[in-house]
Amino acid sequence: MGKTKHPGPMKKSKMPDPSLWVSPVPFGLGKIKPKHIRDSIKVAWENKDNLGYASRIISKGVCDGCALGVAGLYDQTLTGPHLCTTRLNVLRLNTMPAIKEEILHADIDELKKYDSTDLRKLGRIPYPLIRRKGERKFSRLTWDDAMDMIADKMKKLNPKQYAFYLTSRGITNESYYVAGKVARFLGANHIDNASRICHSPSKTALKRSIGVGASTVNYQDWIGTDVLLFWGSVASNASPVSSKYMLEAKKRGTKIIVINPYREPAMENYWIPSNVESALFGTKLADDFYQVNIGGDIAFMHGIMKYWFEMEETAHGSAINHAFVEKHVNGYEELKANVEAQNWEDIVKSSGISKERIIELAELLAKSKNAVFAWALGLTMHSFATDNISQVANLALLRGYLGRKHAGLMPFRGHSSVQGSGEMGADPFVLPGGDFYGENIERIERLWGFSLPKWQGDTVGITLENIVLPEGHERKVKLYYMSGGNFLETMPDPNFVEKALSELDIRVHQDIILNTSTLIDAKEAVIVLPAKTRYEQEGGGTSTSTERMVYFSPEIEGNKNRIEEARTEWKIYIDLAKRVNPMMAHLVDFKNADEVRAEIAKANPSYEGVQHLKKQGDVFQWGGAWLCEDGVCPTPDGKGNLIPVEIPDLGKKKGQYLLTTRRGKQFNSMVYSTKDSFNNAERYDVLMNAEDAKELRVTEGEGVVVYNGFGVFQGRAKFVDIARGNVEVHFPEGNFLLPRGRYEKYARIPDYNIVVSVEKADRFNARKDRKYLEKPIEDLETTVG
Repeated sequence: MGKTKHPGPMKKSKMPDPSLWVSPVPFGLGKIKPKHIRDSIKVAWENKDNLGYASRIISKGVCDGCALGVAGLYDQTLTGPHLCTTRLNVLRLNTMPAIKEEILHADIDELKKYDSTDLRKLGRIPYPLIRRKGERKFSRLTWDDAMDMIADKMKKLNPKQYAFYLTSRGITNESYYVAGKVARFLGANHIDNASRICHSPSKTALKRSIGVGASTVNYQDWIGTDVLLFWGSVASNASPVSSKYMLEAKKRGTKIIVINPYREPAMENYWIPSNVESALFGTKLADDFYQVNIGGDIAFMHGIMKYWFEMEETAHGSAINHAFVEKHVNGYEELKANVEAQNWEDIVKSSGISKERIIELAELLAKSKNAVFAWALGLTMHSFATDNISQVANLALLRGYLGRKHAGLMPFRGHSSVQGSGEMGADPFVLPGGDFYGENIERIERLWGFSLPKWQGDTVGITLENIVLPEGHERKVKLYYMSGGNFLETMPDPNFVEKALSELDIRVHQDIILNTSTLIDAKEAVIVLPAKTRYEQEGGGTSTSTERMVYFSPEIEGNKNRIEEARTEWKIYIDLAKRVNPMMAHLVDFKNADEVRAEIAKANPSYEGVQHLKKQGDVFQWGGAWLCEDGVCPTPDGKGNLIPVEIPDLGKKKGQYLLTTRRGKQFNSMVYSTKDSFNNAERYDVLMNAEDAKELRVTEGEGVVVYNGFGVFQGRAKFVDIARGNVEVHFPEGNFLLPRGRYEKYARIPDYNIVVSVEKADRFNARKDRKYLEKPIEDLETTVG
């Protein structure tokens, strides 16, 4: 049977629904909410020097913000225009002029006074720059000299001693593909990307559970499903246009349920600016919240399944879809035994959800014919993340929520084209079209015409640790080549990261703006290369959305603030290859973007069709409307696999708290406001439960210290509706509490959750002072003998 194709955008309901309104008072006056209209005016003012180009980006380009895949002002989900403040906030990166020379070439200590927000606002990198060891300022460099320096260094190094990294800053599939190919051509397998840090456990878990690491459904499947369940995701904040889909789903009877420690205001009430009804009166999004403990999701899901099996004892078929399981699923008896062995006391303690509430959700799902499960970083950024997501897949497989309309699994991606990054091979574990393993290596070698290095590349966290290995170590990383990104603000243990970055011989920052990590010293040189944005890329570029839509974004002419020396990112990689190995460089040479896309179609067979995308509006979806259609999975036997998992021990002792990091008004680590427009939280607020604070004798607004064996965070208590025993701080400010070297066991991503203690600042500091005074100083100690 052929794959069902996506039908294209569906019409919105025109009838208002007052039952979904937040308030009859227009524009949410008097409520804490985003100021969309004011923010839009502010963005227009920021872009006033290049307004025509800015409007062409919005009307013609594929959004470089979130992974919903809005092309121009339209997408494949709903008719009508879509625009959000996330996209508008990122817009200035594409339209601003170059940094003024007197600032760019100022003393490095002057530049270090700027934080990343201030550096971003200075403007774009105008030409290649270098700052050698001991130099106080960046100097201008020619492209030839810059590339020769990088190439000459690479020629002297073992390929295990250099690493590549690509961020999610609007990078296109073409750049991810060429970067992956060039890295392997140069003999290096240390290549990683931002999307793998966020969602690789989704891919790892889904591949073992259902055989494919991507969303099995579309956004349209939200609209009219019985239950849309968000797990550890603040979709309305990460991808605001998704709130439009939620509104449409609500109008068609979908129940929206959010599972999150914090009752996120953005998932409760939202004012959608591009929908007149919602802009005026707001929309109640979530029907229910389950405030699970941080790390308690596996136990919660055990509880749901445990009750399902109890229901089955009373009435066969009351909870499990036996027809689906018998035909399409392996491992039923093993999973059942594992779940039944769990006791309710452990389930309730770990999850933080009462048995009655667990039963409530279990019964709702048992009665629902359809459900879509969507999740984000709340499930993926744990040391047991793969198990988290396989447990979600277990729920879907037991109920048969797979491979059809309104039913499936969706890793909810944050940034534009992060879905494409791994599919293009910019990842230590993958090549285009499959894993870095076995027959796929041989297939790619035949296509590319050169042998691939067979050693396993390291992930970004490990390559950073490898910088400080002893001098003679073959994996001591000495050169790091970064396309965007700021490890200082995205990785755990920023103090270590700063030390590591300063110990590199050469550090290359290929980017459109400066950030705080660009200013760190290096042993030999820091080289900065000016990149073009996706909208300046000759021949256009493609990006892949969460729902596997591959969109073409054309080159957009007319940039008044054009950076003359900026270069297309994939072309810079080819230039590097030609300088390191000129005799063989014809094997990685592409004359234009069309040639890149033609090879992508061969390298990754799922992308057959990408070679035909040539103009604005061109799009195709790989895999059809639903993966695992009719329950048939791309596994060796065509069946999904139920994976028994254990409840993790988080090591939390009495009086301690579980901490996770959260995003405010920001795009990844780029902060756009010091105040969160949904809850008025400042960047150094510690979000905590009022009852917990009462036990600590902490009042709201009072100084508190959050600490553990890895770091100390000083902030102010802010009381919010969060599960007791859990606290949240903003990312990246709270990264000092996160340890390096703690990785998820399968996907090897850092753990962004940790056990902490919380104290009143006065008490903590007094205790620290007392400890300091009592600490013996060896030089002053005398021994009588």
